[in-house]
Amino acid sequence: MKFKYCVLAFLITFSFANTSKSIAQEEIELSGLILDNTISRQGHEFANQLSRFWQEIPNTFGKNVVIKEIIVPQAGTQLDVIFDNKSVYRIYLGRRLMPIDERVGQAVYRLVDAIAQSDSRSSSPDLADDEW
Repeated sequence: MKFKYCVLAFLITFSFANTSKSIAQEEIELSGLILDNTISRQGHEFANQLSRFWQEIPNTFGKNVVIKEIIVPQAGTQLDVIFDNKSVYRIYLGRRLMPIDERVGQAVYRLVDAIAQSDSRSSSPDLADDEW
C-alpha cells in the first residue's frame, strides 16, 4: 500500500515538473510599455488613444513611455509624455472636456521622432551627443 502511494506521489510531482518546464520554456515577448500615471477622465482618454497608436508603431521593443499627469489648481491638468527620461510632449488641458484627437496625433508624431532619434544614436555610437 505504501508503495502505491509513493509511486502516485512520484508521478504527480513528475507531471508538475514537466508542466512547469513547458511553461518556463515559452517566452513571452513584450513590446514597449506605456505607463499610465493619469488621474482625470481626460488624462485616461489621452492615454488610451495614445496606447492604440503605440501598438502600431514599429521598433518599440524594449522602449517605454510614461504618461504623467499633474493637477494644476484652478487651471486644469498638465500631461507629459516622457520617453527615455525626457519629456517629449507636454499639454495643458483645461477643466472642461474637449476633444483631444488632434493633440494625441501631435504626441504620436513627436514620440515617433524621439524613437527614430534614439535608434540613430544607438546605431552610430561614435558620434557624441554634442557632436564633438
